[in-house]
Amino acid sequence: MMKIFNKTKKEPQDLKGVLASFEKLSSDLKKISQELTGLKEQNKKNLQKVGMVRFNPFKEGGGDQSFSIAVLDDQDNGFVITSLYSNANNRVYAKPVANGVSSYTLSQEEKEAINKAINI
Repeated sequence: MMKIFNKTKKEPQDLKGVLASFEKLSSDLKKISQELTGLKEQNKKNLQKVGMVRFNPFKEGGGDQSFSIAVLDDQDNGFVITSLYSNANNRVYAKPVANGVSSYTLSQEEKEAINKAINI
């Protein structure tokens, strides 16, 4: 008959062995806790917030083919991309965002996309 659960570690035989097992578990838990703290800090820098606004910048026709998308991290740093679409051409702009604001002049739609991303 085949053994499905094959134990390779010996169980502690006395109190000293049990205490050694608890010390190893405690050490492992401490390492995992430190790794988790590091991952949480790294995650703050990951892009994680997205806000999008569709609009029509040219009132003579077409639909809401233009858009602004803001992509931010936990500290509200990132970028906003705007695409202005018309029948003749398409223009795309990207602007950096730091702490929820940009050093460049923002359109109303870009501000709205940033606010949507921040308030997710």
